[in-house]
Amino acid sequence: MDKEITELAKGLDEAPTERVLLVGFMGSGKTKVGQALASLLGWSFLDFDREIERRTGLPISEIFRQHGEDFFRGLEEKVGWDLLRGRQVVLASGGGWPAVGGRMAALGPETLSVWLQVPPAVAVERARAQGDTRPLLDVPDPLAIAEKLLKAREPFYGEAHFTVDSTSASPGELAERILKFMNEKGRVPPHPLPPYK
Repeated sequence: MDKEITELAKGLDEAPTERVLLVGFMGSGKTKVGQALASLLGWSFLDFDREIERRTGLPISEIFRQHGEDFFRGLEEKVGWDLLRGRQVVLASGGGWPAVGGRMAALGPETLSVWLQVPPAVAVERARAQGDTRPLLDVPDPLAIAEKLLKAREPFYGEAHFTVDSTSASPGELAERILKFMNEKGRVPPHPLPPYK
């Protein structure tokens, strides 16, 4: 498997790209890479989790605490599909959003999906460095939980059109790699794009 970008699905030329969906485990860099890619494309950027927080007026951790994970997953599903109706937008899904059978396949050819790969140890380290408490990692052995969750979710993430290893490259570099792939596949708008700064 190519460490940089690996094509995992066909049918990319069936329709023009209207949106890019970044999927992957927590700490994979979906938000920062998404912001960088949106800047390159001249598109908007939206994050599923931030939109849930905006709509509810509560941080994700508080939604989990007050209402439980099932309630959160219901919100996540609704908000995700709402955002996926947008055009010229880069989206960062929640880590668990793609992990439902049939969800990735239902995206349609106008949505280009990208899996940002990250090992569980790196994901936990990044989550801790961000200073926020991820509800699913608020346990005595977060690495063991991260390993279990990632193993369960990888088959779903693997349905993305292509994969980028986000372990060591900067968000700007990763965005450039994604854009290069999109250019090679004829999946970007036909106007010139400035380099990401």
